[in-house]
Amino acid sequence: MFPELSRTARRTALLIALVSAVSLGMQALYLMDALELGLAATLWDMARYFTILTHGLVVVTFAVISRPLRGGVSGPWLAALTLSVGMVGAVYHLLLSGLVEFSGIGWWADHGLHSVVPVALLLWWLVHAPKRRLVYADLPIFVLWPSVYATYALWRGSLDGVYPYPFIDLPVIGEVAAAVNMAALLVLFLLGGVGMIAVGRYADR
Repeated sequence: MFPELSRTARRTALLIALVSAVSLGMQALYLMDALELGLAATLWDMARYFTILTHGLVVVTFAVISRPLRGGVSGPWLAALTLSVGMVGAVYHLLLSGLVEFSGIGWWADHGLHSVVPVALLLWWLVHAPKRRLVYADLPIFVLWPSVYATYALWRGSLDGVYPYPFIDLPVIGEVAAAVNMAALLVLFLLGGVGMIAVGRYADR
């Protein structure tokens, strides 16, 4: 846990939570229209994606942070979530951005989820988050959420045959390639965790 944050930190945390929530809402509205599905079916479809679920964690985590209370969120979890959102933006823009063309409200949702919130959250973490107590023993938490998600996504895909990302699409690339891709991503998360801990160890806070 960490001490109570400044009013500016809490207000900007609330703003990040709101932008993330609004982006999720706009994405749901866009997909309801594009897929001609009801709200429940649309939300269930959205819930197969790492981006969507990670933003859900952002909304909850930063809503808690915005309250004028001590503790509530651990420093390692906050760093790990920041890395996950940063990876959402990086992987999307490097590998996935050309797969679907969005328009209207979907365009705004796309940029909110993959550009605005990742950049804003990283800047918030660099400026406001307590980081000095991060240690290398915290590294497992940086791969906890990605590992949980990967297990969930593969389980869900085994039920309905729908895999959310090309790099884990078992019917197309096979089990070995999918395993290699996931292992590579987890290594990237670990390396990212090393970098964030290094920043924390030499931060001014």
